[in-house]
Amino acid sequence: MGYVAVKGGTVAIEASIKRLKYERLKSEEIIEINTIKYTMRAMVDQVISESSLYSPFLAALSIKQAEGSMEEAVFLMRAHRSTLPRLYYSQTVKSESMLMERRISASFKDIPGGQLLGPTYDYTHRLLDFDLTEENAEENEQWLQDYKKGLESIVVSDDVQYFPKVVNYLREEGLFEEYEADNTPPIDITKESIQFPASRSARLQVLTRGQTGAVTSLGYASLRGYGQVHPTVGEVRVGSLPIHIEHPNEMEQDAEDNFYIGDFKVTEVESFVPVTVKNDNNDDEMEFEIGYGICYGQNETKAIAMSILDQCLEHPESNFPTHDEEFVLLHIDSVESTGFISHLKLPHYVTFQSKLDSIRQIKKGVQEVEN
Repeated sequence: MGYVAVKGGTVAIEASIKRLKYERLKSEEIIEINTIKYTMRAMVDQVISESSLYSPFLAALSIKQAEGSMEEAVFLMRAHRSTLPRLYYSQTVKSESMLMERRISASFKDIPGGQLLGPTYDYTHRLLDFDLTEENAEENEQWLQDYKKGLESIVVSDDVQYFPKVVNYLREEGLFEEYEADNTPPIDITKESIQFPASRSARLQVLTRGQTGAVTSLGYASLRGYGQVHPTVGEVRVGSLPIHIEHPNEMEQDAEDNFYIGDFKVTEVESFVPVTVKNDNNDDEMEFEIGYGICYGQNETKAIAMSILDQCLEHPESNFPTHDEEFVLLHIDSVESTGFISHLKLPHYVTFQSKLDSIRQIKKGVQEVEN
């Protein structure tokens, strides 16, 4: 269930809302929505992912309205999402068609197509850059011009280059099992309540919408020992995927007749998890399973943690909380968890007075017995 604020004294509530606006405006500083959109990329991507609404502009607007509160921004986006009509269903997309910005593997140094470091803080020094306090538009413009000139000197092919998946390379060696495509329509958890045991499509939806810190925390818990899952990241891919839809008025269509309406940025992770199985001779043998994670924007830590939990939830027989789908899926949703905790601020006068009366009655009875 979702918790929202309840009505109270109208005058007091209106005064509280005015004071909230005063706190935002009192410094007389105004931050533009486009400033948030283009300079707070990680924050925008996190809101997009947790709200499952891909709109960098609306995410930036929600961040401004929420004064940087991630939980409030996601709440606003989810609420807005619930008002939108669903006009089309997009076609299934294969991530091999991703236009890559970043692609790395922790499993192999040399991978088919090569590694592409792309934009990341992984290789930066974690030192405060005080030069940012003196940043100005002129210097930034000059830096951009110099950077673009450097790019012009690089010879680039006009052909679009797609990068093969590392796991396909391993499948060709027979190191990973081949599976037939499961074309069962996925369950949409935004349209129907999740049921347990949950299908994998439902689990993946909850995980990708999950609160980033919660997903990361439970993934870390599994690494530390609650499940003893220690994968190797086979591949991290960050890039854009196309969106295609069918013509709304034609019944039979070929795939090449679909309409391209845009693209969206995602982070995709495939982790290789070692497991012990019994071979035909009943001897222990090591194999690898794949944990999968994908989410909107560049959210690499979350996607990796998601891949860990995905593999954990494929083994509900393990006696660890990170393998319990009800424990995991019901506690990582940002709106549900923050709403449930925040509701404790709402009036509980009647229930608390009832508890007080019970305690007083008990104490009074004890005193009468002692006397």
